[in-house]
Amino acid sequence: MNVHAKPIAGADTARKILGVAVANIERAEALDLLERRIKERRFTKLGFLNAHGANLATTNPDFASALQDFLILPDGVGVDIAAKLLYGVPFRANLNGTDFVPALLRFATPPITVGLLGASRCNVEAAADKLKIVAPQHRYPVMHDGFFSPADEPGILRQLAEVRPDILLVAMGMPRQELWMARHLDQRHCTVAIAVGALFDFLAGAVPRAPKWVRRLRLEWVFRMGLEPKRLWRRYVLGNPLFLARVAIQKLFGPKASGRTSGSVRE
Repeated sequence: MNVHAKPIAGADTARKILGVAVANIERAEALDLLERRIKERRFTKLGFLNAHGANLATTNPDFASALQDFLILPDGVGVDIAAKLLYGVPFRANLNGTDFVPALLRFATPPITVGLLGASRCNVEAAADKLKIVAPQHRYPVMHDGFFSPADEPGILRQLAEVRPDILLVAMGMPRQELWMARHLDQRHCTVAIAVGALFDFLAGAVPRAPKWVRRLRLEWVFRMGLEPKRLWRRYVLGNPLFLARVAIQKLFGPKASGRTSGSVRE
């Protein structure tokens, strides 16, 4: 991280959630910032923090350390509740990646190259086809699916260096995607690398989104748990109360009591 860099918009009011610095900025500010970074070819790693990610950061020091060098945006009702408990008001915007990334691609008007890396081969290719409809001004090369071994990584990185997409969408699930980005990607491979979780699965239609009225009520997590109860019940039924307990500890004793501290977000 460039410690002498100028703070980004909103970094002066970034909020620590279980030790992770989360940018408190409006949606329009975030879009402007990322478009500017793309135009200036300034390497940036972008991630999103929800309650599950905050829990992971308290128990996985490698993940917490990796997030220090990311621009982190707030995702979901959990971190909003945490911000209200800790700082008196929620975040200015809910910038979940499933909605924010397509919005960013529509917002970026000059044609750019958007690489896709992760998920299954079927879903990543279907996601690329869907994005061609969402924002048809851009190119969407599929770099690789997410099922690769360490032996495959040099070839993937060579391909990324040859294409050097303006945006690279990395869909491997948390925390694998953030750790892989932190360990392998730099300015040679792309300009803006974004950890997008299950975005390709949503775009491909393999995993349905909650109805809009459910999303407006901030209950999409309930809908997802209903779809995959065996896989997700621990994350939500156990993880959400644990997250709130950790936030309460941070409130009482400060950020060091609830998790590792994270670096500030920088321009």
